[in-house]
Amino acid sequence: MKVKSVLKVWKKVIGFMVLGIFMAGIVAGCGLSKTADSGSADGSSNKEKIKIKVAYDQSSKPITYKDENGNATGYDVEVMKLVNQLLPQYEFEFIGTTSDDLLLGLAQGKYQVGVKNVFWTEERTKKFLYPKEFQGLSSTGLVLKKEHANIKSLADFAAAGLTLAPIAANNAQYTIIDEYNKANPNNPVKLQAGDSFTVDVEQWVNEGRVDGGVELEGRFKNLVLSESGPYHNLANDLVYNEFTVIKTWALFNKNEQKFADDYDTAIKQLKADKKLNELSKKFYGRDLFEVLDTANR
Repeated sequence: MKVKSVLKVWKKVIGFMVLGIFMAGIVAGCGLSKTADSGSADGSSNKEKIKIKVAYDQSSKPITYKDENGNATGYDVEVMKLVNQLLPQYEFEFIGTTSDDLLLGLAQGKYQVGVKNVFWTEERTKKFLYPKEFQGLSSTGLVLKKEHANIKSLADFAAAGLTLAPIAANNAQYTIIDEYNKANPNNPVKLQAGDSFTVDVEQWVNEGRVDGGVELEGRFKNLVLSESGPYHNLANDLVYNEFTVIKTWALFNKNEQKFADDYDTAIKQLKADKKLNELSKKFYGRDLFEVLDTANR
């Protein structure tokens, strides 16, 4: 009887040991499942993302601005959002600011990248990093009173002896006029450096303080032609005459070469997929990529 009792005890012990091993295997299997699940949906590891501060001019509708809900939007901003979708290793934070602060903060490393309808200038390459791929196109022209609607170019403007609204020397629009003057010394535009980055071109022209001013088509449409624009009352008094189309760029801090390279890869894909054409139509009312061959910068 004692022997049989001992055998029964050992059977129970062995049974519990087998059950324990079986349960351990299940737990281990669950642990493996959790490890696999810790990755992303595409099977890649869920590494900590690189934080990127994207500065944008918050008062330059439709290029870069805050919408009625306080969210960053505009052509340049939406391009950067699409870039971020193609570069999941980065996490973009959009910071609204002024044009002056954007440039200063970018140079100091406060921001990694900035967007604000940036033109290329030789001077800026000394402080900032330009990517290889341009981001968009900008229609640039003259705001004039209707009595000067026949002025279609900088040459026409200069020949008529008209006065131009001042432009800050660090504004790329200043560079455009300055380059024209250097190329046409016998017919220069009267160029005056302003104290602030931009002036209220539409108001200056309307008040007769100047005969014309350099403006972007998108801004003119938003300020004057839009029924909700602050200067819509001037829609019958002012005209916009395009004199050039210019490539625009995202501007990077000098230490962000790797990020700029990744950005270039994403922009190439967006161009191939015609995503930038769609955004141009949405925010500018026209596909400016259709006139890319006319861009001289």
